[in-house]
Amino acid sequence: MLKICQDWPKEAFDDKLIDAKYWDDFEKNATLAAAEVFRVKDLAAAKAKTAELMKEFECKKVIATCGDNNAGIKKIYEELSTPEVPIYTEKFEIAEHAPTADLGLSVAEFGVGETGGVCVDTYSYEARVTGMLPPVHAVYVNANYMTENLTTALKIISRVYKRGYVGFITGPSRTADIERVLTLGVHGPSRFFVIAIENMEGSEG
Repeated sequence: MLKICQDWPKEAFDDKLIDAKYWDDFEKNATLAAAEVFRVKDLAAAKAKTAELMKEFECKKVIATCGDNNAGIKKIYEELSTPEVPIYTEKFEIAEHAPTADLGLSVAEFGVGETGGVCVDTYSYEARVTGMLPPVHAVYVNANYMTENLTTALKIISRVYKRGYVGFITGPSRTADIERVLTLGVHGPSRFFVIAIENMEGSEG
């Protein structure tokens, strides 16, 4: 694998590829794909929504990635983690607990208006299992980081990788290969949430 960019917004984004005006298309198409989208004002609201999800699914353990790259997201993990409901963020802990975690939390780089999917940097093993093994997966994304379509998405990715791993997640896992009956959650999470944050630099309380 060869990653040539560490800071996606700084090194790979520009206003010809990323624009908040594609939000409406993203929200509509993500919802059509059975993603559950919540647009929140700031990091404090994102923390509150995460706490709601943890309570709704009666989580006993959570795995979470990308906190090392975002101080605000890292603080959410730290403040919501308790001895009763730990949030595991270290790679070896994630590997150990991924098969039995109730919720996976990660960060998407941007959303794609055309498909309603999000692009997740899955360079690391822990990022890949966090989005695949728990029955529920939630991603944080900057609500302003939207691209028009897959063509522009691939232009962005070409500035980040010569070769490596990225994932496009468009709604929860689905299959219809058994008697043509659509079933969610067969090959991955059955519920997929997008927490879109308007102000990623705002309050972290």
